[in-house]
Amino acid sequence: MSTPSGKKNAHDYKARLVWDGNLGEGTSTYTGYGRKYRVQFDGKPDLPGSADPIFRGDANVYNPEDLFVASLSSCHLLSYLALCARSKINVVAYEDDASGTMLLKPDGSGAFESVTLRPNVTIAPGGDEKRALDLHETAHDMCFIAASVSIPVLHEPRIRIAGAETAQTKPAAKSSESEVRS
Repeated sequence: MSTPSGKKNAHDYKARLVWDGNLGEGTSTYTGYGRKYRVQFDGKPDLPGSADPIFRGDANVYNPEDLFVASLSSCHLLSYLALCARSKINVVAYEDDASGTMLLKPDGSGAFESVTLRPNVTIAPGGDEKRALDLHETAHDMCFIAASVSIPVLHEPRIRIAGAETAQTKPAAKSSESEVRS
């Protein structure tokens, strides 16, 4: 939940992270501690997390890499739905098969090189299919999370008219906005 920050047009977001991985001896050895943690937000359920299994984490809970890709995907969704509503395009279904590619370095560090969003959008009959497709670019420009990252966020949207058998697909597009951010 955002709170006013005292600055004009600014909103603050807070999270509390609690590490639950002390198995009795802290981080005395790399293999001797757990990677589980909880993220707490005021008034919301805890979000359980761990490292990715390749980093000795628990595959059954969220990891930071999952949440990074999900943040980009969900922010795009919310920006896109708002634009469609304002443009009188009735979205009746939306799914995104988002993915990100992270490269590891020999020293154990790493970074995402890109994230690709693959929204499959179904609009009501009579909707402007081309406009619905084009609004993905605007949604990217409006997405707070995409505007905050320095990696390319690619888009491969598909638009389908409810009840129709075909879908219009736009070729994968790099957002010039995301490529120039650093």
